[in-house]
Amino acid sequence: MSSSANHTTPAAHSSPPPAEEQDVVDAIAPLMPVVLPVVGGVLMFLLAFIAVFLA
Repeated sequence: MSSSANHTTPAAHSSPPPAEEQDVVDAIAPLMPVVLPVVGGVLMFLLAFIAVFLA
């Protein structure tokens, strides 16, 4: 009879655990000083364009 030491489990052949996932907020936070003024400028331009177009 064979011993149980010769048998391998599926967990023994699994891939290594995935790397720690990066939080989406932590990834975007460093870009905020650039993104907020650009988006604000685009929003003001669009609102001014709509106001002139409808006037």
